[in-house]
Amino acid sequence: MIRTYKELSRLKTFEERFAYLQLKGIIGKDTFGFDRVFNQMFYHSQEWKRIRDKVIIRDNGCDLGISGYDIYGKIIIHHMNPIFMDDIKNQTDFLLNPDYLICTTLNTHNAIHYGDENLLAKAPIERNRNDTCPWKK
Repeated sequence: MIRTYKELSRLKTFEERFAYLQLKGIIGKDTFGFDRVFNQMFYHSQEWKRIRDKVIIRDNGCDLGISGYDIYGKIIIHHMNPIFMDDIKNQTDFLLNPDYLICTTLNTHNAIHYGDENLLAKAPIERNRNDTCPWKK
């Protein structure tokens, strides 16, 4: 299954988007292994930095692009479809096409890859006037 931002953006809740992206700890094959140096070279390239900034702006710096799930701290740009050494060698569309990228926190990114939903952020709490002052209710 090829995951795209276009399809992801039709899903309105964080939980639906997570379910769409979740890999459940199953990755088809080794991603880089001993070739990790090429992976790191790619992530330090100017073209990656440019597209990364565009994705952050598009998603308003929010986890899975959901308003209200603002990311405070490091933003991970997640490839919705796992990339492999061949993708870097052949400069496939999966690398730099924003339709295959999404903003996540580190915990959300790890939950997508390894299936640990306990890592996910909880929905923002809706506050009401005086809800923390029991004597003012």
